Amino acid sequence: MNRSCSLKKFVAGRGALVSALVLTSALAAPLAASSHREAPLTSKKPAIDSTDVYAFVSPNAPSTVTLIANWIPFEEPAGGPNFYHFDPLARYLIKVDRDGNGVPDITYEWTFQNAIQNTATFLYATGQITSITDPDYNYRQTYTVASINSAGTRTVLATGLTMPPDNIGPRSTPNYEALAAAGVYPAGAGRLVFAGQRDDPFYIDLGSIFDLLGLRPFNNAHLIPLAVEPGIDTPGGFNIHTTSIQVPIAELAPACPVNVSGIPTSATNQNCVVGVWTTAELPSRLVRTPGAVTGSGAFVQVSRLGNPLVNELLIDLARKDAFSASQPTGDAAVLDRVLMPELARLIDTLYPAISVPPEPRNDLVTVFLTGIPNVNQQLNSVATPSEQLRLNMGIAPTAAICAGNRLGFIRGDNAGFPNGRRLEDDATDIALRVVAGGYPLTPAFNVAPNNALGDGVNMNDRPCLAAFPYQGTPHQGYTHAHHPVGSTTTLP
Repeated sequence: MNRSCSLKKFVAGRGALVSALVLTSALAAPLAASSHREAPLTSKKPAIDSTDVYAFVSPNAPSTVTLIANWIPFEEPAGGPNFYHFDPLARYLIKVDRDGNGVPDITYEWTFQNAIQNTATFLYATGQITSITDPDYNYRQTYTVASINSAGTRTVLATGLTMPPDNIGPRSTPNYEALAAAGVYPAGAGRLVFAGQRDDPFYIDLGSIFDLLGLRPFNNAHLIPLAVEPGIDTPGGFNIHTTSIQVPIAELAPACPVNVSGIPTSATNQNCVVGVWTTAELPSRLVRTPGAVTGSGAFVQVSRLGNPLVNELLIDLARKDAFSASQPTGDAAVLDRVLMPELARLIDTLYPAISVPPEPRNDLVTVFLTGIPNVNQQLNSVATPSEQLRLNMGIAPTAAICAGNRLGFIRGDNAGFPNGRRLEDDATDIALRVVAGGYPLTPAFNVAPNNALGDGVNMNDRPCLAAFPYQGTPHQGYTHAHHPVGSTTTLP
């Protein structure tokens, strides 16, 4: 792409490029936003819209892995009187592939039931909620967690669990931390489970990025220049709902060698690498009657998320909903187009000072579709590339929870994204630099400005918890603020 061409000419002429790249240029080059409102159908039904997936070795319990799927983007904390809940018609799933063939070997399933105490009132809380069994906790949900093996056998791990309330305010939900802590349940065989409201741990400047791929710290380098400004954390002050589980490594990967404490003994054994993604399913037939919706028929997948940032920004509108319903086994059909990512060309055009690596981009195939050799490459993944969040459980945590290097692998912290994803990992800045070539797999381009790109939002607005479920306390409706200001600095 000739950088002297105008943005208008580039946009006018990119239709052929989009039709050529279709689905998989997106798979190859995630960038700029987590999957909040990523597709037309899921944006209309936030309760089944997965925002992020995280998978990491638990720092305070290193014989286990924590798997997190977050849902319901941009929860306004004061969004009453009907606060946020999971859809009782849906199934929420976290899937784990042990051998890189794109097929789940074990799936964890959450299903929810409404348990309203008093339907004669509009109140979410009829008084102070001092425990999750308090009668004043009026509009509550209970749930069941099950595991499903590769043969389809479903085993209930825990049932009748009460989800903690949303964080309403000091009158309705005093001592919220204690309420939430009571919502952590054992689920047999060393597992812990949690479902409920949490602070959204993802941090990013969506307002600038969606304005023609703007990065406020680099505003003066954009094709349409503006004054340099600090980044603004768009999800700051908003909450999500989570389905989280902490599982022994031996359960996720029985062939991974472990010591007597259950901790892996090899950092390079491919049997210790798993791929993770989440999906939501709804009944194929939904019937609306006055005041009710019922479902019947087989369940149909309506959302999918593995690596962050894929469907929201990169897949064309005609195919977004199809991607939400697709399986990783189908990703290889368009592998050739991973090598020509449209997004890298956009960076090259919109930031004239940046020269991106030439096509074909084999490095992006490695990072996002097969895994990085000796870091998180799966068995069979080279032969059957697929879009999954891959985690090498043999790489031990390098820091306490939320204390690792936010740039993960690209700054030498192999326990971080794209080897799995920790809550502290800055997926936006990492993806920007990977697509621009400013990282170790493309050493000729691992120079400034390529390896310094970022949105100026370098940390989340809430601290993590020291123990599972780790994600920070949700913002309360009574008092909260949105969009904290970040920095013009993008370096660690």
